[in-house]
Amino acid sequence: MVDDLEGISVFLAVAEARNFRIAGERLGVTRSAVSQALQRLEDRVGVALVQRTTRSVRLTEAGEIFYETVRPSVTQVGSALQALREMQSRPSGMLRITASSIAENFLSGPLLAGFLEAYPDVKLDITITDDEFDIVEAGFDAGVRLGEVIEQDMIAVPVSSEQKQCAVASHEYLTRRATPKHPRDLSSHICIGWRPRPDAAPYRWEFAEKGRDFDVAVDPAITTNDMGVMIRMACAGAGITFGMAETFKPYIARGELKPLLEDFGPPFQGFYLYYPKRQRQPLKLRALVDYIRKYRKL
Repeated sequence: MVDDLEGISVFLAVAEARNFRIAGERLGVTRSAVSQALQRLEDRVGVALVQRTTRSVRLTEAGEIFYETVRPSVTQVGSALQALREMQSRPSGMLRITASSIAENFLSGPLLAGFLEAYPDVKLDITITDDEFDIVEAGFDAGVRLGEVIEQDMIAVPVSSEQKQCAVASHEYLTRRATPKHPRDLSSHICIGWRPRPDAAPYRWEFAEKGRDFDVAVDPAITTNDMGVMIRMACAGAGITFGMAETFKPYIARGELKPLLEDFGPPFQGFYLYYPKRQRQPLKLRALVDYIRKYRKL
């Protein structure tokens, strides 16, 4: 029985990643170990499960059938074993989270540092990305995004208050250029914009006036996918940049940046920790959710 089960977890990892190296990284083993375990499984069942080429990995017809058959069972067994372990254990293990680069309150340090102090057996693996994707398929336990982009079938727990966006510039820049009084004045200013990828257009700057939302397509002299670069350039007097007021708060407090056009920035939904609905959530994730709820009441 044990011999029959050997290699199934490896096969599932390869089937989901369609890549031996990535499957190995998810399992914490080498690419060679993945290949050997899969080969032993194929030798035992007497049929090829994976078609390998120098450029791709795909499942054979038998592999597709085997995958669809065993995946639900293995998931159930894993959940059952986890439940048994949790009955007599404290929250432990690796908690994988993906977070937006602008989730300032969540990423600033105190919340996560306090959680790790309360649960020393839990480890955090945090991936910062502004791409939108299926966190379950990508192997994450949870994600942190603005509420407006989270799918309705997810459970969402607030990790910040409502957010506002604003434009900022250094005092040095504003001594050289007239301070904009209205968003339309931005067309005559040097702007520092954000875009998610090199092939994507810079984001339009969003404002509101008298209950009407509108956006401004500035023509940035500088574009980047790194908010840190945007802030450093603005502090250096390179131009006006735009983003979450929460992100700019410490720079404004130190006098490095000055907020602009604040009356044109309406509040909107803040950031949420979100995760899929499951019959039984991992204990480590439940611990984080409970800690966030208590932390937010402080």
